[in-house]
This record gives sequence, structure tokens and C-alpha cells, in this order.
Amino acid sequence: MTISLNIGNLFNDSSSHALVDQLRKRTTVDEILDFEEKFNSTNEKNLHIYICRFLKNRSISRALAAKWLITMINNKESKIKTLKD
Repeated sequence: MTISLNIGNLFNDSSSHALVDQLRKRTTVDEILDFEEKFNSTNEKNLHIYICRFLKNRSISRALAAKWLITMINNKESKIKTLKD
């Protein structure tokens, strides 16, 4: 069984390219997490949704998507672990 995430058009083409450019500019963990926080506070959908959509449409490389998603997931897991302790 295949499950498809259809979230429609997220941005127009120029906005999508601009976001991908912004993703490529951030290379450190702190830059990535700072960008994610700012992005999520000003947009209807969270950044991970956009990254997954870009990955599905092959707008970004698997390596870039993995780097961003792993960084964001590790941060979330760290926050959850801190709350549990």
C-alpha cells in the first residue's frame, strides 16, 4: 500500500527556488535550527513539510534533505528527552 502526502502547491516556483537557496546557505546545526524556528513561526506549514515535498519533487538532493531532517529530528528528540528527565 502506498500513502501519498498531497499538500498541494506550497509556493510558486520563484518562492520554492528561494527557499531551496536558503536551505543550502545554512550549514551549521545552529543555523539550521534558527532558520527552522523562524520559518515555522511565520508560515502555515512547518519546514519539514516543505523539505519532504521538495524531496518528493526532486527539487533538492537527498543529502541536503537528510541533513536538514536529521538535524531537526535530533533537536526534537533532545527536547523530548529533556522534558522526560
